[in-house]
Amino acid sequence: MFFRKSSPFAENDLVSVIRACRASDPRAQRTLFKQFFGYAKSICLRYTSSVEEAEDVLNEGFLKAFQHLDSYDETLPFKAWLRTILVNTAISHYRKNHRFEQHASLESGEQVAFDDDVVDQIAAEEILALVQQLTPTYRTVFMMHVVDGYSLHEIAGILSHNEATVRSNFARARQKLQVLIKQAHYSKTPSIPYHEN
Repeated sequence: MFFRKSSPFAENDLVSVIRACRASDPRAQRTLFKQFFGYAKSICLRYTSSVEEAEDVLNEGFLKAFQHLDSYDETLPFKAWLRTILVNTAISHYRKNHRFEQHASLESGEQVAFDDDVVDQIAAEEILALVQQLTPTYRTVFMMHVVDGYSLHEIAGILSHNEATVRSNFARARQKLQVLIKQAHYSKTPSIPYHEN
């Protein structure tokens, strides 16, 4: 009976884990997956509507990472390389599943300005949860521009959209997020009971 010989690696030595992964060592692949699972999942959650959708993107992203490990330059940070793969996988997922979505414009009553005091009172995790309530198009454009640093021109090219449409989607995403933040804040503000004299 033939057994594949495992490549030697140390779990606390990322370079040796990556080299063992390149040799298709399943133990090393599991180790790499476990070490970066939380980081990778947080990226995927930013671009998706649910935990299940995030896990689909996560699994596909790791599969691509394992398939393209030969292209990783060990002199560069692995996290940044993996992040690029995950973001690109999330964008591909968006393009496949939400390309033809139509979005209604915001109602005029929803045109509000950011209140910095309100934003300061909301934790980053809460803001992320609110971003996930945006439509897939708004969420993707917002995350690509605000968190991952793509210009609106670059986003238009990546998503094969008109730049004016991307600018409009970003503005609407920002406006909608402002509304959601205000609603979240006001729902937590205790009401003052009214007493007649």
